Amino acid sequence: MEVAEKEQPASFYTTRQFVAVAAISLVYLLLSYFLIGFKTDQVYLMLLFNAMYFGTRLTRKFITGFSIFIIFWIIFDFMKAFPNYLFQEVHIESLYNTEKALFGITQHGRTVTPNEFWITHQHAFLDVLTGFFYLCWVPVPLAFAAYLFFKNREAFLHFSLTFLFVNLLGFVIYYVYPAAPPWYVQLHGFDFVASTPGNTGGLERFDAFFKADIFHSLYSKSSNVFAAMPSLHSSYPLIVLYYATRYQLGWIRLFFGVVMAGIWFAAVYNSHHYVLDVLAGILCALAGIYLFQWILQRSDKAQRLLQMFVRAIE
Repeated sequence: MEVAEKEQPASFYTTRQFVAVAAISLVYLLLSYFLIGFKTDQVYLMLLFNAMYFGTRLTRKFITGFSIFIIFWIIFDFMKAFPNYLFQEVHIESLYNTEKALFGITQHGRTVTPNEFWITHQHAFLDVLTGFFYLCWVPVPLAFAAYLFFKNREAFLHFSLTFLFVNLLGFVIYYVYPAAPPWYVQLHGFDFVASTPGNTGGLERFDAFFKADIFHSLYSKSSNVFAAMPSLHSSYPLIVLYYATRYQLGWIRLFFGVVMAGIWFAAVYNSHHYVLDVLAGILCALAGIYLFQWILQRSDKAQRLLQMFVRAIE
């Protein structure tokens, strides 16, 4: 009786793979150069991608899965080349007045927005606390995604693709409804200034407290100042909490819930978003979660694609 030959694993390094990854890297760097200009961050991203793709089988699977987040970042970065104020009128005064009408607070005989209320009720403890909460808006989703990658690859893909889908919904709204953040009104009033750079808002107090340049360096790279509605900062922790609850992750859900509420409050306290922006971010997350699940349940093709992706990273 003949013994069947062992199936040989596919070669880890092939000419086709080298050519494909090199082509992707080159196209990305060229597009970046012509659209938004050269930045060392772009080179570091490609070096990281190449190192992990050709490192080990595990790192290849990891970076392949996390390419979903890389796609999100590239789209967000490239938005600098197509400012939303070129396509629609920026909403400044109308949004401010709606916020005041719906959520205005009476202070010293006049109605102010919640952002304006907190400007006169600042406290060092809240400056530091809200700063730490706001620093969680990307690390927490990425850490959660990494946990799911090693725990449950299919759950990882559900979460990651929902994250991307919610962002795409938010980006569409940015172009349909360009909106100025509260700090913009505080600095420029209701006049439209197209060249306005990103601003730390109230988060500058966090930087000052620690004598650091954390938020200043982050917001100096802002892709679009007039993208306050919806607050995607408010969307991300809700997506994390939803999937943590769906997969019954126990006490960590309490931590995610606290982070979520903290980010929502921090967005308003530090004048980065109106309450309306936060509510729009919550609705955007809920809509994205629902629509993603709806598509999966009703599309055999989407399910097959998802399973193909799962197999690619298992």
